[in-house]
Amino acid sequence: MFIVIVRTLILYSVVLVTFRIMGKRQIGELQPFELAITIMISALAAIPMEDTSIPLINSLIPIFLLQSLQIYIAVINTKSNTARSIICGKPAILIENGLVNIIKMKKHRINVHELLEELRIKGYPNIADVELAFIETNGKISVIPKSQKRAVNPEDLNINTNYEGVPHSLIVDGKVYHKNLEKIGLTSEWLKNELSNFGIEDLSQVFFASIDSSGNLFYQKY
Repeated sequence: MFIVIVRTLILYSVVLVTFRIMGKRQIGELQPFELAITIMISALAAIPMEDTSIPLINSLIPIFLLQSLQIYIAVINTKSNTARSIICGKPAILIENGLVNIIKMKKHRINVHELLEELRIKGYPNIADVELAFIETNGKISVIPKSQKRAVNPEDLNINTNYEGVPHSLIVDGKVYHKNLEKIGLTSEWLKNELSNFGIEDLSQVFFASIDSSGNLFYQKY
């Protein structure tokens, strides 16, 4: 049993490091070759965990080889458009100016119900509102609405807006993030004083606290 535990921990660590090196994409964002390599690595790791008679090296070598192959292919994709087209394919237009491209739909084996579902998810229940819809190389559908149907933004109304940065987390699960405080030129004493104005004397009582680019402090207690 001890051997099984050790082998499992080793393989888990190797696979985890391998996937971290390969990138941070989610399963739905993987290119076909990335998905194939992911499945193969998972299978290579599972077999020796089930069968302890298989030497661990027989699994580790193929995993490292596939990892190297994935990195090599990824580099080729960034250097050559031709190679990328061969390996990953090209985006295809499913809708153009409100009209469905039936030939492309059949080629990519997508039916109207699936297309309508994707459009509804993206907030466009009416095909006539869509200027262009593509099926991307990772299988996802992206939508460009007609200019008359897009959401109004401040630029359309000639409204100037102030810069909005990403809010900085100051407390998470009762723990103060001192690095974020230093980054924005504040101290833990300042944070204590601010929260004391709301009757909070112990920072460990705070589940989450953040500050936005305008200096507005948000907090939530447990």
